[in-house]
Amino acid sequence: MMQKPTPVDEEYIFDGRAIVSETDLNGIITFANRKFCEISGYTVQELVGEPHNIIRHPDMPKAAFAQMWQTILSGTLWHGLVKNLRKDGRYYWVDTEVTPTYDQDGKVKGYMAARKPASRKNIEETAALYQKMIEQER
Repeated sequence: MMQKPTPVDEEYIFDGRAIVSETDLNGIITFANRKFCEISGYTVQELVGEPHNIIRHPDMPKAAFAQMWQTILSGTLWHGLVKNLRKDGRYYWVDTEVTPTYDQDGKVKGYMAARKPASRKNIEETAALYQKMIEQER
């Protein structure tokens, strides 16, 4: 299991194509596209086989992920903003959609996340909300 980097208070700004990853039912990464590797700072070899929360920033409230899991476990698409942690410790915000993926028999086999740069307005609103949520978790 990889060690998480120490967060640095510096944002990594990016644009362009979607960041895509897939996980198994336990949130272990099974696929990471080139853009995910580029933005996160990790190689595909470093990411595959690791829990997706390796890139979770400590500023993310536990309740946000509890809601995400509750939504995707019910078979529904989850949409929200996520603050992620790069390998170099910088952070980046993504507008994220997570959806279940299915095998040929129609059983859920894992989850796919598609992410794009988040808007500044949404980041500001969400960061304030997440800060309140974290304070309630303490």
